[in-house]
Amino acid sequence: MLDDSPSAAAGPTPPEALEKPAALPITSAVSLLPLLALGGCGGGSGGSSPTATQDPPVVAAAPVTPVQASRFLAQATMGATRPMIDSVVSRGFAGWLDDQFAMPRATSHWDWLVANNYAAAANINNEAGFDPTLWRQMISEPDQLRQRVGMALLDFLVVGIGGINLNWKQFAAAAYVDVLMDGAFGNYRTLLQSITTNAAMGSFLTFLGNRKANATTGAQPDENYARELMQLFTLGLYQLNPDGSVKSGAAGPLETYGPADVSGLARVFTGLSLASNTSTTPDRYRQPMVMNGGINETGAANFLGTSVSGGGMAAVTSALDTIFAHPNVAPFVSKQLIQRLVTSNPSPAYVGRVSAAFANNGAGVRGDMKAVLRAVLLDDEARSDAAAGSATAGKLREPVMRVTGWARMFKLASPSNAWAFGDTSSQSTRLGQSMGRSPTVFNFFRPGYSPPSTSIASAGLVAPEFQITNEQSVVAYINYMSTLIANGAGDAKPDYTDILTKAGDSAALVDEINLVLAAGQLSTATMGSIRTAVDSVATTATNALANRIGIAILLTLASPDFLTQR
Repeated sequence: MLDDSPSAAAGPTPPEALEKPAALPITSAVSLLPLLALGGCGGGSGGSSPTATQDPPVVAAAPVTPVQASRFLAQATMGATRPMIDSVVSRGFAGWLDDQFAMPRATSHWDWLVANNYAAAANINNEAGFDPTLWRQMISEPDQLRQRVGMALLDFLVVGIGGINLNWKQFAAAAYVDVLMDGAFGNYRTLLQSITTNAAMGSFLTFLGNRKANATTGAQPDENYARELMQLFTLGLYQLNPDGSVKSGAAGPLETYGPADVSGLARVFTGLSLASNTSTTPDRYRQPMVMNGGINETGAANFLGTSVSGGGMAAVTSALDTIFAHPNVAPFVSKQLIQRLVTSNPSPAYVGRVSAAFANNGAGVRGDMKAVLRAVLLDDEARSDAAAGSATAGKLREPVMRVTGWARMFKLASPSNAWAFGDTSSQSTRLGQSMGRSPTVFNFFRPGYSPPSTSIASAGLVAPEFQITNEQSVVAYINYMSTLIANGAGDAKPDYTDILTKAGDSAALVDEINLVLAAGQLSTATMGSIRTAVDSVATTATNALANRIGIAILLTLASPDFLTQR
């Protein structure tokens, strides 16, 4: 049975020549919800189960078009820009990936917090700086593939700052996100070791200071991390074939593990403690946890048909090796990455190809994230124009990605480094999602969620992001974006200088926004409707150019064509 209980407490300013857009009217946003359900997301078998193959990914040999480049960037970055589209056209998909893999890591979140004085004593018991550093990196840093993959990992290797029971929360959470960013192009086994010894994860899943069993009191080790490590981070609930399909027996799906496995594995994760007792600075939260032998279980720990003993970090390493070698890990992690980057419902064959790359990168290495990401992003189901046109292809765009896509296209910058977006998780006034602020280990949405009483559910498909989509959140999103488009967030202002030259020509204006922001996905009908709305503002009217730009952007961001990333 699925464990439903929460496991944790849980650009420069536009020139004066560009008139600031006035607040834009909002019309019948609620009606978008049924349209979203019909637009749907998917991209897989629709209930069928074609036999998985282990053929290598199919990469288009023809020259890359700007539309194909923009669609690729919608999957591989936090938002396309004109220069990046040109780069993909020039370098090709594989060449662009190579360039991104070779790019050095941007300034770490931790170092940015220190450089901007958030380590001042006044911040010891608050979260100041966390939201600005995440928004800054997602929007402005050039290592965009790393940013996108890091956020994808944060979607299922979840830590939420609100559930961290430590001081210097912003630093503890930043250190965790840095672990994901640093490990995004490394090996998944290394990443498992890093999150297991991370202080924020230890606090969020309550195994920091976890104590061995006490025969006198009957107390047993905390099982949170043991359970979620298997259920959410590596194996899943049921045994899987290499293509991600569930194995079944006479009594139904075969479970991957049982309560005894959780209890046994929990014994391994006892004794992990902070590396220092000094709390006046945040430094200990950047250091991996260490083993406190006095509370660590040194006896046998039995789980998944194996046993480790002796305790200490050696037992932790051995247990993680056992889990990493499990056949479920490759398809489980591969499907999660496909869902986060490309499509909610990949075919078994697609999962199988990525899973094969996870199992062996071609040089006998298991868990090579670069090989996995190449397999995810270069596969025919990700790159084929025909696959993109399938009625079930794609996924609902995450709310945060909608904001970063707009911000990146229009070179948004914050001269003061305030990046004043803040916490955007309110469903009634903002986005219903804010990176690093998931209230539980299950994220804002689950990978298997299917919106009830929709064509998506009827087709046997899933649409994870719909779990945070409802009438209220749709209205809030459009109102929030209307304000951002017109005014930015604090001094984080968009630069509409480039698009201003097209504002007098509705066709040129809508075409450019469609290409860069919507990856060429807007239908002819949608583009026609947006052009009509733009042309309703005469070019001679007060604030005409700014308002025409604002209308075109907002209606694009509100359209089902944009919201369904294909």
